Amino acid sequence: MEMTVSMRDLFQGGYLLPVLAVVAVVLYLGANSLFSRTLAIIRSSFREVSIPLELMAWPFRLLLSLITLALLLYYVPLPADIRDLLNHTLLITTIIGISWFLMRMLIVLEQFVLQHYAPKVRENEAARKISTHVSLARKILNVLLVLFALAGVLMTFDTVRQVGMSILASAGIAGIILGFAAQKSLTTLISGIQIAITQPISIDDVVVVENEWGRIEEITLTYVVVQLWDQRRLIVPITWFIDRPFQNWSRTSPELLGTVFFYTDYTVNPETLRHELERVVASTPLWDGRVAKLHITNITDKSVEIRALVSAANSSNIWELRCLVREQLIEFIKSNYPGWLPKLTMEMERGKTLREA
Repeated sequence: MEMTVSMRDLFQGGYLLPVLAVVAVVLYLGANSLFSRTLAIIRSSFREVSIPLELMAWPFRLLLSLITLALLLYYVPLPADIRDLLNHTLLITTIIGISWFLMRMLIVLEQFVLQHYAPKVRENEAARKISTHVSLARKILNVLLVLFALAGVLMTFDTVRQVGMSILASAGIAGIILGFAAQKSLTTLISGIQIAITQPISIDDVVVVENEWGRIEEITLTYVVVQLWDQRRLIVPITWFIDRPFQNWSRTSPELLGTVFFYTDYTVNPETLRHELERVVASTPLWDGRVAKLHITNITDKSVEIRALVSAANSSNIWELRCLVREQLIEFIKSNYPGWLPKLTMEMERGKTLREA
């Protein structure tokens, strides 16, 4: 009680502004010091991972300042209407600050998980799925936090609470109208949630979309960013992956088979080409050692179709391996068995002119 009286007397004595200024500076320095110490402790515990904890600095300082200012307002002699206005403002700011802090915390947690699984993403299907789940979960939670913050701010106004029940019916009708107007947007949002749950695509999956080869770089609630082989970005609506078929080359495993076709003369010896294929793939680290086969797959009246089937650990390696096999086998045939190259055989008979002179 004596502390309360002394502080009120201090404020009534004309020292309100200087004291509040000193308190604000102390609060800022105290919050900054506490946050810096917390940062140092967390970073020392996770030295192998670079966590962007500085993203939480300003929300943290804001919350501490708001809490302390709310306590100080209790001791400041103010008129009732001004006190209510300040308390209401602090309440709204606190709701926004908590939402801001939680959203930044979600970013930090997402980065922690992504950095932990980053070295394993391309080789491990489970790591890709976890990364995708974390990224989409953060986006969904951000939307929910914004909605809850908006609802919390609105509920701080007495008018909203009192009129809320009376406008419920009209709000329902308006909601139906808005639902029809925003049907496409709602469908897109639902598709984003469905992608997060069913996981037809994951971060870093290799896909073929609109006849374009690329990797999934980013998945949001409304669109997907595909990084193409020539470093272009293809922005695809999220509903595209629900409504249309597409190729996912790394759905369960990044390992792939690739084919190379040759067209030769009938004099070709498949066994000789088969041994050369095995030698070529064994000499390069692009081959993963699983499959190296050569077969005659078709014949025509002019040539023999030969298919070389090889395997690699991922899509990039299979492309390079196919090019290597194509180049090496063509060079082998040209240098050692040029007669195996396809030829066009023609028979011509000299006709006699029956026209009389």
